[in-house]
Amino acid sequence: MRKALRVLLLSFLFTFSLGFYFTNRLMYMKKKDEQFIVQREKEAGRFNPEHFDSLPKREVIIDSPFGYPIKALLVEPHESNQYVIISHGVTETKINSIKYMNLFLERGFNAVIYDHRRHGESGGKTTSFGHYEKFDLKAVIDWIKKERGPTLTLGIHGESMGAATMLLYAGMLEDGADFYIADCPFSDLKEQLSYQLKKEYKMIPSLLIPISDFILRFREKYSIQHVSPVSVIDHIKNPILFIHSENDDFILPAMTRELYEKKQGPKMLYLATNGRHAQSFNENPDDYRRVIDKFLSKYVENA
Repeated sequence: MRKALRVLLLSFLFTFSLGFYFTNRLMYMKKKDEQFIVQREKEAGRFNPEHFDSLPKREVIIDSPFGYPIKALLVEPHESNQYVIISHGVTETKINSIKYMNLFLERGFNAVIYDHRRHGESGGKTTSFGHYEKFDLKAVIDWIKKERGPTLTLGIHGESMGAATMLLYAGMLEDGADFYIADCPFSDLKEQLSYQLKKEYKMIPSLLIPISDFILRFREKYSIQHVSPVSVIDHIKNPILFIHSENDDFILPAMTRELYEKKQGPKMLYLATNGRHAQSFNENPDDYRRVIDKFLSKYVENA
């Protein structure tokens, strides 16, 4: 009997320790070196420092509702009151958003690029894959709406975690933008983590995720189950363009198909032929631009 209890206790402690380690991996996911991001984007021709420095812009510090600063750049080469906010992916910074910013600047939009919590120059200690990030996005949106007034036309472009953050904002808080572009979002964090545990770590998620979720609720005051764009997608009435690479093996394109199918009202879907995760624009730039133009022409007045 004692031996059985000892084995049970050791098994519990092992699973609990593993769950604690797993939540640490989530909360403190290793970020890419910021200089690596700059160099990568420069070498790929997606970031030209001379061109970027020549653009009229100003730094903005927006207060997060959680007490830290959100560092943003307001880039305004046009007289237009059409703006787009770019929401970057996990481990990236606003430098990765510049390629999307340029795409919209070419189409007459001004732009806001910013760093998510715990990324780049923004504050915040942990990453929550959209749960707390959606409130920070709301703070950025509220700021630009107050800055530009009621005639503002606003779009949001999100990549990966940034896309999931955008959908959570729109579905849970307010459908507050005129259009959305969701590039390779996950549809449900629990499903995404289960897939990654099986694929990368060869682990059975059925026990580890509930333990990790319990620990996360205690440590970060939210549940993995709360981070589920697919559960709120039917609340979003404004147009969404869904984008995903068919060869993405990190976040499966089936997740975007699921989101697209459940979204009611105006929507479009583009599945890129080339590229893996978050590479749809990088590997299919001409097609990406054509799809953006088609979407804007169809759903955005004066685009």
